[in-house]
Amino acid sequence: MYRTLLSLVCSLALASAVYAQDADGVYTKVDENPAPTKTVKPNYPHELKREGVQGLAAVSCVIDESGNVISSKVTKSSHPGFEKAALDAIDKWKFKPAKKDGKAVKVRVTIPFRFNLDE
Repeated sequence: MYRTLLSLVCSLALASAVYAQDADGVYTKVDENPAPTKTVKPNYPHELKREGVQGLAAVSCVIDESGNVISSKVTKSSHPGFEKAALDAIDKWKFKPAKKDGKAVKVRVTIPFRFNLDE
């Protein structure tokens, strides 16, 4: 029984690694990663800049088959004030789509936005 269960778990893990696609058809592993064709730098929140606060906001986003950002959410941030600026910026980015088996596919990626005072 244990050996059968272990075999099933290993098979499922292997299948998810091979396909790396969730129920919504969004891949996490692809043959060709998306490449940004248009980027927009986030606006540094005025209050945080004035106070000398630096930090990071990591944004997880789904890029569709046309290279558009169709959803985004902050997965980590060093200060809540950086989150809206990062989300506003990523929504304006455009990408060369990701490819799987030569076909453009939806993919989920995480993009870090750094907020440094000297930039």
